[in-house]
Amino acid sequence: MKLIPYLFCCAMWLVACNSKPAITGVLVDCPRDTGAIPFTSFEDLTSPKFESLRTRFRPDTVFHDEQDEFKRILLLRSWISGIIKISDFEPDYPGQEYADRILEAALKGQGFHCGHYMIVQNAVMNAYGYVTRCIGAGAGVKNGEDGHHGANEIWSNTFHKWFLSDAKYDHHFEKDGIPLSALEVREEYLKNKGKDVQMVKSSSRNVITSDSLKDEAGKWKHVSKEAFMQTFTWIAWEASNDRFVHWPDNGDALANLLIYKDEYADNNTWIWDGRPHWAYAANRFTRIDDKNAIEWNPDNVLVNTAHEKDKATIKLSSRMPNLKTFQMKNAGDSAWQDIGDAVVLTYTGQPEKIFFRPVNLAGVTGKECSITLQ
Repeated sequence: MKLIPYLFCCAMWLVACNSKPAITGVLVDCPRDTGAIPFTSFEDLTSPKFESLRTRFRPDTVFHDEQDEFKRILLLRSWISGIIKISDFEPDYPGQEYADRILEAALKGQGFHCGHYMIVQNAVMNAYGYVTRCIGAGAGVKNGEDGHHGANEIWSNTFHKWFLSDAKYDHHFEKDGIPLSALEVREEYLKNKGKDVQMVKSSSRNVITSDSLKDEAGKWKHVSKEAFMQTFTWIAWEASNDRFVHWPDNGDALANLLIYKDEYADNNTWIWDGRPHWAYAANRFTRIDDKNAIEWNPDNVLVNTAHEKDKATIKLSSRMPNLKTFQMKNAGDSAWQDIGDAVVLTYTGQPEKIFFRPVNLAGVTGKECSITLQ
């Protein structure tokens, strides 16, 4: 009679030895996919044009010892602003809208207008892996301020957002220490003429209330922060974001412009040099009413998970242009390891938190996110 309980205990012991802790759930602390974006293309960092730009002009010499990404971006912008002098009223400009030719001419003393700064900043920032896009802007007021201005937006992984960067004046705008996107500058101006916004200049982020520039007669004039902000009442994003690599073959595509559709845009007309912006009649405006589609996140990791018993399969994707790989590390680890776009994890029986991030071809890393195995 004692044999039966003995055999039963042995059987239970064998089951316990062969059993493994099972995953009951995977908690994901990563962004969800926000859906399609209206931008159609991006710069290709494998293009020899980028290597040529870096080798010929060596912009990286200005940030060699700087580890902070945002400061690096500002140092590059100040380098551009320092090399190219402002000359808005030339009868003709050399360079033919090639960034490298503009820089060559600038180093010989040639001056340029805002659109040339935009072209160069786009090329230089993308060359170092900082996703950058070109925008046209204007005050667009009937019987008042109009004109046109070229600038850029750059994605900041430091702040996890787009920010407006004006290389011509070495400016951007901040609110509570956070750099503002072009749409945020617009919103702040339309709300209260930028009362709560600071205009900052150079890599030192010096706060200024106005800046000086020459008018057509060659006289210096002071332009207020509010006037600079008013310039971004109207904003047009180039839908094609490959201006540097594919110019001039993409010239027609660059004329396709995205414009934010809201009450102001519906009830007003963008005036440029006394007339409606040329893109109205040319049917080149695409109206976008979703701010998130314009301000999409190029640094997120998108995660899909599945689990069975003690195994979790993690599949990763990202909208990061020029994505090279994903990296992973466990909570508490200091070193990241490359993992491609998928990994299988084995559960050890205790809750485990694992971090992921995307890395582009220039070595720039995106936003970290995490999963927890339970």
